[in-house]
Amino acid sequence: MAKAREIPGLTGALSFRAAGAATVETRATELFEHSENVLDTGDIERVHDMRVATRRLRAAMEIFEPCFPKKEFTRALRDVKRLADTLGARRDPDVHIAELERVAAALTREDAAGIRSLEDELRAEQAAGNEALREMLREVEESGLRGRLEALVAAARPGP
Repeated sequence: MAKAREIPGLTGALSFRAAGAATVETRATELFEHSENVLDTGDIERVHDMRVATRRLRAAMEIFEPCFPKKEFTRALRDVKRLADTLGARRDPDVHIAELERVAAALTREDAAGIRSLEDELRAEQAAGNEALREMLREVEESGLRGRLEALVAAARPGP
């Protein structure tokens, strides 16, 4: 799992609004960094890392909710939650497939055949989850979620 990035400039001397802006900005940046190659089923940790990033961003947004314009905040948080749910649905088969592969490796060839049929079903579920994630990533891009999060941060940042 990717380690959470330190929040630049976060100290006890910052106002709640400034801390909220810095935290949400950092967590949003992490989220979009983890989106690179997330559809690659050969590296299941990418989905995991992006899912964790959505949970961190969501938590930060909820903690600092009073710092942001309500309507824009509500819409952005809803979209982060939808992305997290889609990543979760994509992640679940990954975990099950990895475990089945571990179990099958310890079985005889005949016994492993039954496990492999379950694995095939899970790979179909993984493919469907990947397609749903592809669509969600398209929606995230088209809805300008990144820009909307940046606008929330700018709105929360204290003036000069």
